[in-house]
Amino acid sequence: MLLAVAVAVVAVAVTVAMAIPALRHRLFRCALRRAGRRYRRRLEALDSDVRLRQERRLRRLLGTGTDTGTGTAGGWEEFQERHPLGQPCRDEAPGIPVPPLRPWALLPGCWDTDPRLQGSLLYLDALGAAFPRALARRGTALLHWSPGCRRAPAAWPLPSLYCAPAAAAALPSRAAALRVQLLFALRQRALHVLEAGLAAELHDALLTLRAEWPRLAQELELGRLSPQPGLPEGVRDQLQALLTPAVARAAQLRAECARGFEGIALRLWPRLEVVVVRTMYGAEQLYCDSLRQAECQGLPFYCPFYQAAGALLGVNLWPAEPVPRFVLCPDWAFCEFLPCLASKEPRTVLLDELWEGREYGLVVTAQPGEYRCCTGEVLKVTGFHKQCPVVEPVRRESQTLSVRGESIPEEQFCQSLCRTLTVWPGARLIDYVCVESSLLGDSSGPCAPHYEVFMELQGLRDLSEGQRYKLDQCLQEDFPIYKSFRFKGSIGPLRLHLVGPRTFPRLREALGSPVPMPRVLREEQLLQLIQGAVIS
Repeated sequence: MLLAVAVAVVAVAVTVAMAIPALRHRLFRCALRRAGRRYRRRLEALDSDVRLRQERRLRRLLGTGTDTGTGTAGGWEEFQERHPLGQPCRDEAPGIPVPPLRPWALLPGCWDTDPRLQGSLLYLDALGAAFPRALARRGTALLHWSPGCRRAPAAWPLPSLYCAPAAAAALPSRAAALRVQLLFALRQRALHVLEAGLAAELHDALLTLRAEWPRLAQELELGRLSPQPGLPEGVRDQLQALLTPAVARAAQLRAECARGFEGIALRLWPRLEVVVVRTMYGAEQLYCDSLRQAECQGLPFYCPFYQAAGALLGVNLWPAEPVPRFVLCPDWAFCEFLPCLASKEPRTVLLDELWEGREYGLVVTAQPGEYRCCTGEVLKVTGFHKQCPVVEPVRRESQTLSVRGESIPEEQFCQSLCRTLTVWPGARLIDYVCVESSLLGDSSGPCAPHYEVFMELQGLRDLSEGQRYKLDQCLQEDFPIYKSFRFKGSIGPLRLHLVGPRTFPRLREALGSPVPMPRVLREEQLLQLIQGAVIS
């Protein structure tokens, strides 16, 4: 009898708590963090189970009961022969909306096979442990564009974290989506987290703040959302219904923006603890560096996930560390690795066969029907967390410049470019992109194959011929093979163009989906857009 009464009391208490938003948020937050700690303990308890879990994941992808043969040499060779390397690899995750989380989904037997939920559980636990106030209700501003379909933010199982409605992310226009999300973020002074899908999205949202703060302040003051391209009238009405006049907040915005934009994030949101960016390595590192030096001075950056081929592969368990490292989780996808600097036809190795300090090309089987996809990503193994490898992304092979087989990697080209900037007085790099002359066709003229570089600079409106040549000279100093081809005349001199302000946000809009910025353009449509913005 007493037990029945106790159960009834607990049921009533839970029902009352679920009816109160703040209590419901706390209940779900506690349940999610507890589930995250439980999964982390299980991950860290792996001993010799890494290979077994990889085999189990592959069996699920191939079909229940299918023998992969990975446990025997002959069977593994049969799998390799049946599915050769080199299948096309998707650039991003499919736009599958995530259903609302049900309480029973947190039971261990329910989340064991869902990498998205496992990743978010680990993220919420790591973030909450490093930044205790980061999981406050409506304390996170999301700046992310997911056109046509609401993709999952990092903390999707706990939607009450976010201060903007989910519909804002799904607008057809990238610029409109980021601007609406920024407006909702500006309403909340007590933010603890700024979250973006890509570092470029946060960068462009804060560029909008620089350019449009008087108009944004007026909209805050009036509680109105102005008409703009890419914002359908019906959606605008729905979003505007959530706004109320915020006269005091508008005054704060005007006062802080009038003081300048260095450190503006902490001045507008004094309780900010961390900037969460789901992709901040590779091409996105340029925007992170820019944000750290200007708008987000004094804030730590946390990159929680490693994704490739449209799949979640790893998680960063160390939010307070400045350089992101990712634990590759054996339950999330089947991974193979091609050793770099190996023979011309190297054998792939598996997750439990990696060596610390070595670099590997990543091969992924993550979706049924998409087997052994070469992602073009190169990873370096920096250590192990228990039995799971810890990696850092090194480069994207798809972004290598090569017109004669010289192969200049993306990150090394960027280093040469940054070295060149040191001899251009007052110049600050905003953004850049490269084109191989083969894409230009007849417009490149009768000349040897060469690179063309399009840049946006702050502090310089024009460059002399000598200044433009300096980049070509730095490339020759940094890459002997390039210098040799230049000396022979097999590669022509690099051509440098300056483009106008806000060109690169328009270029990212034209990409059509939220993917990391390409540093080597390979589509004529994007080339025409960037050529039309040249000012010098």
